[in-house]
Amino acid sequence: MRFIGNIEARTDAKGRVFLPAVFRKELQPVSDDGLVLRKDVFQPCLVLYPASVWNEQMDVLRSRLNRWNAAHQQIFRQFVSDAEILTIDASGRILLPRRYLAMAGISQSVRFIGMGDTIEIWSSESLQAPFMDSTEFGAALETLMHGGSISTDESNTTDHR
Repeated sequence: MRFIGNIEARTDAKGRVFLPAVFRKELQPVSDDGLVLRKDVFQPCLVLYPASVWNEQMDVLRSRLNRWNAAHQQIFRQFVSDAEILTIDASGRILLPRRYLAMAGISQSVRFIGMGDTIEIWSSESLQAPFMDSTEFGAALETLMHGGSISTDESNTTDHR
């Protein structure tokens, strides 16, 4: 499953929003498994995980944390307590709970961004500018593709789910 695209939508008064058809199509084989919604750790957006991807992430996180370490338990507790299971209704909508809308600063207009195995949900108002300047993006991509690493503060906070 590969989610790609940048699609705008609107929430209704109850917080329901149509999941873009291109993403629903990708989810069809696993739609019975459900979706998991969580506020992104680094960015002011929400992340929608297919259940299988969420479970993989949980396994990776759990494998790196010691159950008998209080700090590790706090990290795990924080990560899982900020997640919620969602379902797609018969009309192709998901209900974004109000507390999540508030966490991401979403009022009505949202933008779905396919991130490979997850879908980000951003407030359209906060996503007017590109994530990186095109020149900066080109230079960073060139460095990465030539086996280098990026050490800017922005690159360290982008996508570490």
